[in-house]
Amino acid sequence: MTVLRHYFISDDLDDLTLLEQQLEEGGVDASQTHVLSLDDQNLDGYEHLRDVSSIMKKDVIRSGVIGTIIGLALSGSLLLVVALFGWAETKAGWMPFILLAIIIFGFSAWEGGLFGIQTPNKKFARFEEVLNAGSHVFFVDLTDDQEEVLARLISAHPKLQAAGTDKGTPRWITKSQKNIPTLLQETLP
Repeated sequence: MTVLRHYFISDDLDDLTLLEQQLEEGGVDASQTHVLSLDDQNLDGYEHLRDVSSIMKKDVIRSGVIGTIIGLALSGSLLLVVALFGWAETKAGWMPFILLAIIIFGFSAWEGGLFGIQTPNKKFARFEEVLNAGSHVFFVDLTDDQEEVLARLISAHPKLQAAGTDKGTPRWITKSQKNIPTLLQETLP
């Protein structure tokens, strides 16, 4: 089942709250909607609106994954060179090279994450001007069977400005965001 993310720009948090409630009444779970805003304090007053977490506003995860892949490639290359040239055929054996490979891998992953902390999320970078102007970006991840609900509601919200679509969060992730807290409440005292 494909998931499509719809982006909207608005200056009115009350209107976004109403839209979120209407989407929920139409069968869209609250975990599928988010608001990206630079005004986090004002957004805290709206309990129905889900703010984008600070870690998701940055490119930490994407850059960390890239750093991890680079670390795996460098570590693998080091071990391959050691094997090809027979450098491990000493008293010390493989242990120093394995330790060096682990250090290279860990450093690359760490450096990728540090780079990501300084970089805005690539998916949200296009909204930088709008956010700096004080507007908010509302986005909702919808499956094919939920598209009709959004199409019906959009005409009732003239303050919303459509800002495009993108690939959405996979359905299994949004389902787990909904089900894990329930599972923890039922199983833990």
